[in-house]
Amino acid sequence: MIEWIAEYALFAAKLATLVIALGVLIVLVVSIKQRASGQQGDDNRLRVVALNERQRQRRESLRLAGMPPARRRRAQKALRKQEKARRKGKDDAPDEVPSRVWVLDFDGDLKASRTPQLAEQVSLLLGELQAEDEVVVRLTSGGGLVHAYGLAAAQLDRLRDAGAHLTVCVDKVAASGGYMMACCAHRLIAAPFAVIGSIGVVAQVPNVHRLLKKHDIDVELLTAGRYKRTLTVLGENTDEGRAKFLDDLQETHDLFKRYVGERRPALDVDKVATGEIWYGRQALEDGLIDEIATSDGYLAVRMKEAQVLHVRLEPHHSLLQRVGVGASMGIERLGDSVMERLEASGWQRR
Repeated sequence: MIEWIAEYALFAAKLATLVIALGVLIVLVVSIKQRASGQQGDDNRLRVVALNERQRQRRESLRLAGMPPARRRRAQKALRKQEKARRKGKDDAPDEVPSRVWVLDFDGDLKASRTPQLAEQVSLLLGELQAEDEVVVRLTSGGGLVHAYGLAAAQLDRLRDAGAHLTVCVDKVAASGGYMMACCAHRLIAAPFAVIGSIGVVAQVPNVHRLLKKHDIDVELLTAGRYKRTLTVLGENTDEGRAKFLDDLQETHDLFKRYVGERRPALDVDKVATGEIWYGRQALEDGLIDEIATSDGYLAVRMKEAQVLHVRLEPHHSLLQRVGVGASMGIERLGDSVMERLEASGWQRR
């Protein structure tokens, strides 16, 4: 019996793997076709969540969960009456726009690939912002490509240039290009151990010229323009090329420093633009940030004073894409489960 169960489980696992692989393959084909036709990324759905209302409902649910059944029923009736009265009061109130806090999220990768969504969100907000409104960006990024993060920071500058009050909250990391974005804020808030800074520029280029030369392989690099290519991967690099490459890095660093200095004039940029990183409390002492707090704590305070609205753009996925996403998540969970079991067995052996 046990052997039969084991064989059946093995067959089921193989079948599930086959189905998942086919699903992923289908999704990849559909995704490639959509990219070729320019359909992908054009049908993002706007979703706005009122965080005040969501928090109120969850607090009520938490309060009710701790009550005995009979008392819970009475409390639910009372809450329904309060809700009706609250809605009636809203209907009878004058049509005044309350002070609002618009919350955006930016999770940065090497290419700052969420910049198009950020640009669209900024464009939407610029048509809606009132004088009393605030924009809060919850930012997480360790930096990446200079031109990519330059464009992402420029989107936040659009808010500044329009007169919007911009607050950036950093819970984990805003370094290098991430800090380039963060310094756009009128108010920069970071958690106590958030990683801040890294105002520097780095580049590395592998070179296999000696390996190719050892095997008698020649590489011809033809350029028009003295500095069209300074360092190469395959060819022989020169001292002149290295010097020019370093000059370009220094010029980029100077532009970075100037950018930060213009947005944080009280900051001693030369002191902190060494490529080092600081944790939140250290960054506060050096003037890299304005306040120590988490984004949750800051928004909880703002909810007492204003209507807080979380704005995000959600990509629309077809059925095949949803199947593919589900399949990939299933594979990831399976891998995590296997690793957890292996680690657990290792601890048990000890």
